[in-house]
Amino acid sequence: MKQGRNVSRRAFIPASMAAAGAAAKSFGQTAPARPASRYPVLDTVDVLVVGGGPAGIGAALGAARTGASTLLVENQSFFGGIAAWSLGMQMNQMRPWSKARSAVHELLIARLNAYGDQAVRLGEHEVWTNVEYLKVAILDALDQAGCKYLVHTRAVDAIVENNRVAGIVVATKRGLMAIRAKAVVDSSGDADVAFYAGAETMCDPDNLMPMTLAVTLTNINLAKTKPADVVAAIRAGKARHPLITSGFLEIKQVAHGSAWWVNHAGTADMGRVDATDPKGRSEAECQSRRQALQMIQAIRESENPDLRQIEWGTAGPQVSVRETRRVKGLYIISEQDAIAGRTFDDTIGWRAGFIDLGGQKGTKLDKMKVHDVPYRSLVPEKVDGLLMAGRCISATHVGAASGKSMGNCMATGHAAGLAAALSAQQNIMPRELKVARLQDKLRADGVNLEVKERDQPNLRI
Repeated sequence: MKQGRNVSRRAFIPASMAAAGAAAKSFGQTAPARPASRYPVLDTVDVLVVGGGPAGIGAALGAARTGASTLLVENQSFFGGIAAWSLGMQMNQMRPWSKARSAVHELLIARLNAYGDQAVRLGEHEVWTNVEYLKVAILDALDQAGCKYLVHTRAVDAIVENNRVAGIVVATKRGLMAIRAKAVVDSSGDADVAFYAGAETMCDPDNLMPMTLAVTLTNINLAKTKPADVVAAIRAGKARHPLITSGFLEIKQVAHGSAWWVNHAGTADMGRVDATDPKGRSEAECQSRRQALQMIQAIRESENPDLRQIEWGTAGPQVSVRETRRVKGLYIISEQDAIAGRTFDDTIGWRAGFIDLGGQKGTKLDKMKVHDVPYRSLVPEKVDGLLMAGRCISATHVGAASGKSMGNCMATGHAAGLAAALSAQQNIMPRELKVARLQDKLRADGVNLEVKERDQPNLRI
């Protein structure tokens, strides 16, 4: 399997260093550490969680429920990540086999259930939500756990002292500020904190999974119109509207609502775009807006009058990113681990579902087995004071695609947050934590670390 370049560096390289670096073209250079005293301290906590998607929510709840002072920061105006800005796509693997996965997963589901059947519908393993209820239910869950949180707060650098991540620098409307912590969980998706801190990251730029801007449709005659009719109209319109994807395309109903949401292969036909590249990301975001418009135009140009009345409801606040940087940890999860259903002595959870490479043309959902996630895959190989959660944990390209569903990300977040809290309470580095103690705490939170049935014979998306 081709593995991309491993790049270790820090952000904000001064012009003099940048010039020298451009000439040398060497990897492993780091910018000089900036003194933390340069910035006013916004907060000091035991556990800092960066990124409020499913992994960050799991980490924040896992840490806060131990009594550790915990702060969750998010650069959007709401929490939920892809679960919120995909506009209704199901949260897969939240309740595999219709069984509770952990106390943390169940806390969020309970807060959704409190708002009734307009908010949530439970499937065989998935949770379908109306995202506006979800955004509030997440706040409810964080409040119940005693977790502090900030939105509109973007991590722009890491505070590193003696090779230990001691916090982050955030951009706010009052300028750059510091947040200090005993332990940090990077659930940013793009491994931002790890990258800023100089941890080694992995990326396969020739095989990055595509990004997708979700879309909703309204004013649908449900008695006369089926999702397959809309899919056919969009496909038929590609000749006139070339940005329409040639990859997978699915349309499903928003939980207990009349609107439909559209999930598709997004930027797959635009080439492999790295969402951490400012120019590439900007092009992908803007082209995705045009792509969404072209899909709507194709629907409204249909010869079917019931399709022509369909209206564009909304589009996500940003594209949903499936893959960027992954941190090189003490263990790298591989495709073979997933296919074999491998177990590990230091397991902190497991992943279920499919090997899903994002639906670009020529790929399909491949079967895998339930496989363990070792604690070592959450711990950066060299940098201390930091844990990974979600899609940036240590894995190969296909290993990352193996069970990247939201429920799985929440599970790795739960473990990372709990480990961060235990490390902070003992005043040790996460790599020094006794895994047996973490496993005991996870079991106390309802996590089954000894899954027997690993073949997933009846799994459906």
